[in-house]
Amino acid sequence: MKFYYTYVLLSLKDKKLYIGYADDLINRISKHNAGDVESTKNRRPLKLIYYEACLIKEKAIKREKQLKTGFGRSYLKKRVNYATVAE
Repeated sequence: MKFYYTYVLLSLKDKKLYIGYADDLINRISKHNAGDVESTKNRRPLKLIYYEACLIKEKAIKREKQLKTGFGRSYLKKRVNYATVAE
């Protein structure tokens, strides 16, 4: 069974979030922290603070888009304490 992941990274450098999706979560986070992802290479180090697993790729992509909205960011703030995570 294959999973698709929607994930949230916290930049320990600028304390901002990055939201994405992947089919290999561990490999994708490694690429982010190695500087191989253009959108996060100058914001390292990055820490995984939240993820969700889906069986359908389109649902993971839809969830990624939802978490990038104001509603989604509000949802994340209720679920994750960034101050504690950033330590």
